[in-house]
Amino acid sequence: MQYPLESGQILRDRYIIRRIIGRGGMGSIYLAEDNRLPGRLCALKEVKYDINLPAKTLDQGREQFYREASLLARLDHPNLPKVSDFFSDLECDYLVMDYVPGEDLKTLIDHTRRDGSYLAQTDVLTWTSQLADALEYLHNQPSPVIHRDIKPSNLKLTPSGLLKLVDFGLVKQLVPDEMTITIIQGRGTAAYTPLEQYGGDAGHTDVRSDIYAFGATLYHLLTNQPPAEAKQRFLKPGALRPPRDLNPDIASTVESAVLWAMELHPDKRPQNIKAFRQALLETVPAGHFLLHSPSAFVQPFLLSAIDRLLAATAVILLLVATIATFQ
Repeated sequence: MQYPLESGQILRDRYIIRRIIGRGGMGSIYLAEDNRLPGRLCALKEVKYDINLPAKTLDQGREQFYREASLLARLDHPNLPKVSDFFSDLECDYLVMDYVPGEDLKTLIDHTRRDGSYLAQTDVLTWTSQLADALEYLHNQPSPVIHRDIKPSNLKLTPSGLLKLVDFGLVKQLVPDEMTITIIQGRGTAAYTPLEQYGGDAGHTDVRSDIYAFGATLYHLLTNQPPAEAKQRFLKPGALRPPRDLNPDIASTVESAVLWAMELHPDKRPQNIKAFRQALLETVPAGHFLLHSPSAFVQPFLLSAIDRLLAATAVILLLVATIATFQ
């Protein structure tokens, strides 16, 4: 079979290739139509193996793919594309997912940078809340699922405003004996990759690795610039410019939360998504997030304000009633 696949080619007598919508080191991502469900578009992620690898290595890679694809097919969350099928064709494996329309956040960054502006912090934090929902869902699976490739280009914003975390190419499952399962060997994208991930499967990555990438992604979204790579920061302390040096409109507390997530040592980062979410979203002006879901930290202050308002209302009503009795 010819690679990359061309428009009109049919896989498994079902998926009609329309065009390439993404490329990677291990293959391409295609837009395809499912001829069993006319009109349904899907995304096919291709994992292409080097046929020169030893047969044992190829078998292990394929076994890992099927094990992890089975895991992904069980996931169901509004901020994740649904995996509906997976199969092999000669030296390639394919993961079939929902096609997610819309622009990725890297494209939005590029647009605002060309315009000489920045993405609004309120918009970025709206997307942050949705991404945090997806990551909490993944990390709280019975065997936590680590994405390991969070970055602006892997976040798509649908026309309805729903954020989707796409491309599970480096996903990793933490199983009880701490063995790891990885579809594609890799380190992710350097600007968003923590130091512990540079060791591939030998590295001790966990949920805090996603938190680093989350923070690095927010850094890029808020400043229009990707952060200095972790390796560069390790060799040259001070290489990471504070976000507010690049965009003074960023709230100081948001900057602090982002830098906390990007600590080089995992033990110094937020230990879970919930802690990072609270550090970010507690700083949002009233009327945006906090009215919908006040955190434990701010809730007492909101309640005391409500109590004061009710008390004031009661006094006013009492005064009105008293005046009425003298008329």
